[in-house]
Amino acid sequence: MPKNFLITFPKIETAEQVDALTADLSNLEKILSLTEGGLHIEIMVETTKSLLNQQGQFALPLIAKAGNGESGQLTFGAFDYTAELGIIAKYQTLQHQSCNFARNIMKVSLEGTGIRLSDGATNVMPIGPHRSEFLSKDELDANRAVIHRAWKLHFDNITHSLQNGFYQGWDLHPAQLIPRYAATYSFFIENLQESSERLSNFLARAARSTLHANVFDDAASGQGLLNFFIRGYNCEAINEDEILNAGITIEELLCIIRALVANKGMLSTNITFENN
Repeated sequence: MPKNFLITFPKIETAEQVDALTADLSNLEKILSLTEGGLHIEIMVETTKSLLNQQGQFALPLIAKAGNGESGQLTFGAFDYTAELGIIAKYQTLQHQSCNFARNIMKVSLEGTGIRLSDGATNVMPIGPHRSEFLSKDELDANRAVIHRAWKLHFDNITHSLQNGFYQGWDLHPAQLIPRYAATYSFFIENLQESSERLSNFLARAARSTLHANVFDDAASGQGLLNFFIRGYNCEAINEDEILNAGITIEELLCIIRALVANKGMLSTNITFENN
């Protein structure tokens, strides 16, 4: 199977459903002579029951562990989720407060498990309404305006995801890759100078709290700064020289990651670091 191949399982509510699908996939692997355990599941978190069970307990830890842990990723499905809550179409957006609540539950309940979390999709496509070999100026302008609005919406949704610790999301159309790259790179580049200064000050006073401008940095803030550089380097928005300017090397970052993972620190969840 291709690397990172996942089978999407929508509208999941219970761990038993994951067990059933995993059993079916195991049989399919035998029928198709595939490697045992090679088919992995991507679970769509898009129902209220997948977040909290009837006893008010987190449901995702059991769902994620079900099926011998074959769930490689959990993805938030905003539109089914908001529809179930009775939210009308105009307000079914990734930035709705109910979606923030759901994503927070995903992160809190699965912290330390290593399971990848992905945000959902922007359902407004960057596709112009006028399609013809020959278009008038007005039609071209109308197409451009529609595409730019869709790009801006997707850009804003991705930025919102990044600000809330979701570093992965869905793109439904090739043209959505443009705002995906733009939002991801601008997120890291715009925050690079301030983060570099704060990390330099933090490392210079390693075990003590530091004050940069009017921002008080303690150990937890230091981990957040390291997280910024790890994520930025991993997606190539930040290069090695820019990390060195902040006062730390790639090798030191790797050592910190290993230590935090070993101690189940803040960076242990959903980090895939590649030393390019």
